[in-house]
Amino acid sequence: QSPRSAASQLRVTDISPPNTIMRPQSLHGPSPVTTFGPKACMLQNPHTVMHIQDPASQRLTWNKPPKSVLVIKKIRDASLLQPFKELCMFLTEMKDLIVYVEKKVLEDPAISDDENFGAITKKFCTFRDDLDDISNRVDFIICLGGDGTLLYASSLFQESVPPVMAFHLGSLGFLTPFKFDTYQSQVTQIIEGNAAIVLRSRLKVRVLKENCEKKARVDDNCIILTNGDVESSRRAVQYQVLNEVVVDRGPSSYLSNVDLFLDGHLITTVQGDGVIVSTPTGSTAYAVAAGASMIHPNVPAIMITPICPHSLSFRPIVVPAGVELKIMLSREARNTAWVSFDGRKRQEICHGDSITITTSCFPVPSICFRDPVNDWFESLAQCLHWNVRKKQNYLSSEDEEF
Repeated sequence: QSPRSAASQLRVTDISPPNTIMRPQSLHGPSPVTTFGPKACMLQNPHTVMHIQDPASQRLTWNKPPKSVLVIKKIRDASLLQPFKELCMFLTEMKDLIVYVEKKVLEDPAISDDENFGAITKKFCTFRDDLDDISNRVDFIICLGGDGTLLYASSLFQESVPPVMAFHLGSLGFLTPFKFDTYQSQVTQIIEGNAAIVLRSRLKVRVLKENCEKKARVDDNCIILTNGDVESSRRAVQYQVLNEVVVDRGPSSYLSNVDLFLDGHLITTVQGDGVIVSTPTGSTAYAVAAGASMIHPNVPAIMITPICPHSLSFRPIVVPAGVELKIMLSREARNTAWVSFDGRKRQEICHGDSITITTSCFPVPSICFRDPVNDWFESLAQCLHWNVRKKQNYLSSEDEEF
């Protein structure tokens, strides 16, 4: 019997008992969802082992040539004005692309008062992040700034995200592998479909609040769902999170006291400054500062990291992608808790509120400079100085005698 026919007989049978929580079908990476935005997709690789794709083989391709691009620029950063203008002129005049720019970017006096650049801005398509939906209009994204620009780009898309090309023009640059010096050749390669990508999984977060009208105001860039129950006034707000969800004690001097459930079962009560639920991408952000391990973005996992726990044995843990986590304020809690999503949309969590977290079906396809493995280790070395120390001197034959 050939290896191919033997492998074709292998099947995974679901023997879960009734009334159990079903896992989402799309776990990343790699992901069965391989389309990103209206035109981009991931090149299929037939050479797989146990359905686990080699990260270095994840390549970008286009169903149709890209015609539109979203340029995201860090606001109020004068150092980005000249790169922004050069890039936009190149995209519109040389590549004949439709350029989408946020309206508040063009309201910057340094741009609006530039008469030479004014003719180019008239060709732009503008939008406002709190009102306009551009999810089906943009073929790919270019970020100018630091890691925050990539996080912001993720927040603009609640479902399928176009490929993101991030230039390192900020302070840290862990998620921005491209340098702007050779942007023309690099952008041209992306347009031609010659690039590797890494699928950065996101968290789908649902915040359910009791009497939410009386509580903290909910920010924009989110999906609001209602259950139609006017009396209870329960409202769920849904977010897509690229780095982490942070639950902390806020301004209170008391320890945070929140219950953590996994697939409906209470696994522990967090007593300390708080807890971080992060993606592998977020494992190198707040989580690593709190003592967590660093996880490559291609590993399908969710990391749970306590913040200053009042227990020596409470260590960070990694759980499979797709499990459903739920965080609620404990009955014995002396104070409320506060939650933020990628450092934004901070709001108060009271008794009766709940935060449900699982792996999203819509990852962020981040375009690599080389490939997912080399780019990640390059960022560890350059940005975090991972395992940097003075090297030990070798022993000579004379030294060995002593």
